[in-house]
Amino acid sequence: MASESGLPSAGQLELISFEIGGQEFCIDIRSVREIRGWTPSTQMPHTPSYMLGVINLRGAVMPVIDLRRRLGLGATEVSSRHVIVVIQHGAQLAGVLVDGVQETFQVDASVVQEPPQIETTTSELFVDAIIPIEDRLLSRLVVSALLPAQRLAA
Repeated sequence: MASESGLPSAGQLELISFEIGGQEFCIDIRSVREIRGWTPSTQMPHTPSYMLGVINLRGAVMPVIDLRRRLGLGATEVSSRHVIVVIQHGAQLAGVLVDGVQETFQVDASVVQEPPQIETTTSELFVDAIIPIEDRLLSRLVVSALLPAQRLAA
């Protein structure tokens, strides 16, 4: 619930949800810089399989990540209906390809639950919370884990 000013109160989270392969995920709205339509990317050699390539975002070269593949849910067959959500963590900027953006919403922090402890094949933590809303369960993604690893300076 928002305060009288329209801003989320201290116990509120403001999130944006999107769909990937029939599943709903969300991230903190403060991590989203913009949402744009699909733009073909330029492939880069020797990049991880989840990297689609790079695009020019108003003069800045930005990597584009197939979020479905990054999460281990298979590869996306890209079409014009797909959307790139431009996310930012610190100084790092990247686009994540999703099937579609659903909604922005606020939820009371008290409803957020920890995900079950399940053994995985990766050490990266992609989901840090499960949010039950009506008859749906949304997985909240860790933005920093989605981004490609930064190259170390030589």
